[in-house]
Amino acid sequence: MPSWNVNDQRIPQGRLALFSYLSATMIVFLLVGFWKLQVMQSEHFSDLAEKNGIRSIAIIAPRGAMLDRDGRVLVDSYPSFSILLLRDNPKLLEKNLPQIEEGLGIAKEDLDQQLDAAKAEPKFLPLIIKPEASQADIAFVDSHRADLPVLDLMMVQRRRYPHDEMLANTIGYVGEVSVQDMEKNPDRYRPGDIVGKAGLEKQYNDQIVGTDGMRRVVVNSVGKVMRTLDNVEAIPGRPIQLTIDEDLQQIAEADFANKEGALIAMDARTGEVLAMVSRPTFNPNDFAVRIPNQEWAHLNTDPKTPLLNRAIQAQLAPGSVFKIVMATAMLESKAIPASYTVYCPGYATFYGRVFHCDHAHGSVDLHKGIVASCDVYFYNVGKLLGIDRIDQYATGLGLGRRTGIDLPSEEPGLMPSEEWVERVDHHKWYPGSTISVSIGQGAVMVTPIQLARMIAAVANGGTLIPPHLMKNATDLKSGSFPISDDTVQQVTDGMWGVVNEPDGTTSGQVKLQNVDFSGKTGTAQVEGFELQNKLGKKLKENGWFVGYAPRRNPDIVVAALVQSGGWGSTSAAPIVRDVVKAYYDKKGGHLQQPSTADNLPPSSAIHPPGVSSGAEQQ
Repeated sequence: MPSWNVNDQRIPQGRLALFSYLSATMIVFLLVGFWKLQVMQSEHFSDLAEKNGIRSIAIIAPRGAMLDRDGRVLVDSYPSFSILLLRDNPKLLEKNLPQIEEGLGIAKEDLDQQLDAAKAEPKFLPLIIKPEASQADIAFVDSHRADLPVLDLMMVQRRRYPHDEMLANTIGYVGEVSVQDMEKNPDRYRPGDIVGKAGLEKQYNDQIVGTDGMRRVVVNSVGKVMRTLDNVEAIPGRPIQLTIDEDLQQIAEADFANKEGALIAMDARTGEVLAMVSRPTFNPNDFAVRIPNQEWAHLNTDPKTPLLNRAIQAQLAPGSVFKIVMATAMLESKAIPASYTVYCPGYATFYGRVFHCDHAHGSVDLHKGIVASCDVYFYNVGKLLGIDRIDQYATGLGLGRRTGIDLPSEEPGLMPSEEWVERVDHHKWYPGSTISVSIGQGAVMVTPIQLARMIAAVANGGTLIPPHLMKNATDLKSGSFPISDDTVQQVTDGMWGVVNEPDGTTSGQVKLQNVDFSGKTGTAQVEGFELQNKLGKKLKENGWFVGYAPRRNPDIVVAALVQSGGWGSTSAAPIVRDVVKAYYDKKGGHLQQPSTADNLPPSSAIHPPGVSSGAEQQ
């Protein structure tokens, strides 16, 4: 019988076999796993590894420049740096945020808001947290690349407006794309993209915006760039050439220094806008980077509305410039004989109310009515024509409706009629209101660009030119409201007299040598207007003047509005004269700085002191 040795520690055969089976099973399991990872799913995990090690950085394309008609730069771009926040490592990002907020001077709430807005974007797309990096910001990022690998710098092309406020309301401004725009175009826009927000920047955004490029780089575990894989260069936006003449624009802007109002100068044959002024205005460079909320709020709440482009959006009574519509309607409708005369004692009574005129003009015919701007004459013409006939000719000549200029948010103005007052105010038209309308007051509201086109149409025989700012624009369609040659001659002779005859409302103070300069003054009350209510004070009358040259089939037409300027003959007419003079001086090759409105005599030299202009105020 064998003896048992207590020192015998051999493993029992059953346990050994079990261990062997388990080891073999584990080896098979590992081999199968390695096979699946390395062979069957190698492409999948290779893609994951590549994404973890490759970073995509956008290369922002510069927007196209804007040039004037002679190729001079009105808007361009300049190189700048933006700071990017890399979001492909959430844990590292969360760890670095406090140091980033402190080092870059970004409020935690602002940074959190930006991160929330970008949640729907792929994590590999960086977020622009500082569009315009200062030298201190750049130094911070460069010196902390090792411990803050979630930060990077990107060169961008920032918008630059070298003339600051000049042409600002026309050119507009840029800003970051809104949430609404991103929702409408999810495949096109991402957070931080810069788009046109107003003016030409908005109108032609699709043409001047470029195509962004992309740089793919390999980064290590701490985000350091090891090498560049590929580089897709950005395609710059296409430059556009405008119809604006910088020389005329500079002269018009200088004449509007310290004034409020608007000016529009057009080639009367083609509709090309040569100059456009709106004052007060703003500096679009403030929008090139994110505009501070406080500044944006100030611009939007300022009662002087600096963001309003008055050339196409100021809807105001035209005053006596409207008498050109009345004269045209009188002659074309033949409702009143061309020889019609009225005696003006300085006032007239209609429907129990006294309507005043600025002078006792005596016997007045149509020519004198236009030249001296006699209200009594046109009160009577308006009564005989009636509001609906006045509306027919006013709307036919483009008043009370948009011109279709290539700018966003043009306003239509208003031309009242019997149908309009019944639809809006729910009562019949009061005949006494026609008396006020006949001298461009009452419910009549126009924009400067409408008046410029209207005067050009009367002088050229009824062609309503399509105003535009894009040089070499195509598919432009002119309107037509035919006017007989006899009417054109009589009305334009009257407007020539306004400027050149001794009895004209400008008293010959703005006539030009060797230029067949014509026009019409207007002075309109502003009581009851929204602007006056906002300012909380009584304002002086708005001064208007629309001038053109030559007398018939004009080359250029210029409309000027000086808000609270008083008499149009002294506030607006000299500005128009300067622009027209500069236009012909440039054509002759001897452009010089013209005299300004300050060189003209005060209004008392043209209109007797103490006499109110009922003609242009009623």
